[in-house]
Amino acid sequence: MKDVLSRIGIGSATVDTVLPTDSVRAGESVRAEVHVEGGSTDQDIDAVYFALETEYKSDEGYKDAIIDQWQLTEPFTIEAGEERRFETTIDIPRQTPVTTRSTAVEIETGLDISMAVDPGDEDYIEVEPTHRMQAVFDALDSLGFSRHASACEATAGSLFTTSASFVQEFEFRPQRGEFSGQVDEVEIIPVFDDDQLTVYIEVDRSAGLLSEMTDADERHTQLTIDAPDSDAIEPRLVDAIRELS
Repeated sequence: MKDVLSRIGIGSATVDTVLPTDSVRAGESVRAEVHVEGGSTDQDIDAVYFALETEYKSDEGYKDAIIDQWQLTEPFTIEAGEERRFETTIDIPRQTPVTTRSTAVEIETGLDISMAVDPGDEDYIEVEPTHRMQAVFDALDSLGFSRHASACEATAGSLFTTSASFVQEFEFRPQRGEFSGQVDEVEIIPVFDDDQLTVYIEVDRSAGLLSEMTDADERHTQLTIDAPDSDAIEPRLVDAIRELS
């Protein structure tokens, strides 16, 4: 009876991932310790696995997205009441969305058990922007812009050179400086490709950058960010915004 119950999740093995911090910068790593505790009966575990997940908005509604996934262990048997611990390093890809009020990122840990409900654990983490992306944010702040909103949305059209199913869009509004009263909004979308960061920019578009992808409209541009130098990025942003506004 215990074997049957464990297959439907009652008295089954459990998994818990312990992180030393709940904040990590995209493109960096975080240490983790995975605790596996046996249930009321011995169970064969095919693998302990991780998935880094978020969600994005599409025409059909919100969809779950797996940013990355990987396997921690080879098959093993966890005996009833046994406790095992595994230490590992979790790499957070550079293209991981920055967490905001509207964007969440979680690490899901699971036990792969054949012919049974897979036990799991979910840990939400705060993802900070890469150093180069932070430099773009700092340059916009220096120009008098503040971040108004952000969202992960499905990619559209052929403007982006990325195979990702979604991108993250940030909307900034001028609060002071040269562009206050002249520009309603600046939208930026970062796209990572290998070691390159391209930032797509559009100014004052009520329909939004993503909805304009298939247009022949020339009021958007792009910048390649080679280094996390906000002082060097700022004049390039000024030129781009002036040209588009």
